[in-house]
Amino acid sequence: MKFLLMTLITRVPDPVTGVVPSTRDRFREVVEQARRAEELGFDGFAVGERHEDPFLSAAPPVVLSHLAAVTSRIALFTAVTTLSLLDPVRAFEDYATLDNLSGGRLELIIGKGNGTAQAQLYHVTTEDQWDRNREGYELLRALWDRDEVTWSGRFRPPLTDARALPRPLQPKLRIWHGSATSRESVELAARHGDPVFSANVTHPIEPYAELIHHYRQRWVDYGRDPADALVGAGTAGLHVARTSQEAVEVYRPLYEARTALQRQVGNPVVFETVEDFVARSSALVGSPEQVIDKVGRYHEQFGHEVIHLSADREGRAESDYLDSLELFQAEVAPELRRRIPSRPLAAGREFAGVVS
Repeated sequence: MKFLLMTLITRVPDPVTGVVPSTRDRFREVVEQARRAEELGFDGFAVGERHEDPFLSAAPPVVLSHLAAVTSRIALFTAVTTLSLLDPVRAFEDYATLDNLSGGRLELIIGKGNGTAQAQLYHVTTEDQWDRNREGYELLRALWDRDEVTWSGRFRPPLTDARALPRPLQPKLRIWHGSATSRESVELAARHGDPVFSANVTHPIEPYAELIHHYRQRWVDYGRDPADALVGAGTAGLHVARTSQEAVEVYRPLYEARTALQRQVGNPVVFETVEDFVARSSALVGSPEQVIDKVGRYHEQFGHEVIHLSADREGRAESDYLDSLELFQAEVAPELRRRIPSRPLAAGREFAGVVS
């Protein structure tokens, strides 16, 4: 199994002190988190894309290019690139540049995105976002795979023998399709033979498992070998401690602050207590043995090979935060890597024209 640290670069009050960090300090913290992820032996670092308060993650290729300069080994993920909002030609130029700067460590997760800011800033609505996502994906893929592209679609001017530069380092980019509970993303992934990354954050396991089962069925329907399907999944939170009681008590203020923010913005609260959250969500909060067991139970349903874990301190004491990451890498990750084989990420592949 492979492990990513992931951030949406939220800028919110510290749940303990109430202090809101400056934008500059928040970005500096992300840079340090990526450095630490590499030092501790994580396989990748992921940066999301959002275009509304309280997120600062509007420009993942900019952030990831900086992270490429301060790391040398880990894969660099988007989580997700909201391709429905972007000109696919410009997205190709940005990410082909990042691919070269990082030495071929890019892994792209695409999605339609969400939030009301999309309609306000980009005039992308629920009526056209899926079509934009599909069309953007198909053009981005064509630009990556071919030196010259002739193309026409609904949402941007046509191309005739267009050559987009720079050419990427990876001859064929592995594009994951980010999915929450809608079937459109997994259908597109199965049709094109791409992997799926399940959000797996807001709800209990059932709707996510149903969607992954549908993806695997559609994969077979398209005549593909079931063994070639590749799945990743998110987690709703992370804190590992020597005992479950210690882990829950450290995580409790984080849960309460997150729940208060959800109520403030009008989002439904699915898990009413921290105990319910730990028991029924995908959060990995507990002792090393409990975390290993929970990932194993999810793997029985998903068959996933990659998971992302929160990179953010979220108000914990620095010692608690670091102890959790170090304990995860010392006792959880090695056992899960032993139990669950996984295919290499971009950072571990050679670019000789064939991508695993």
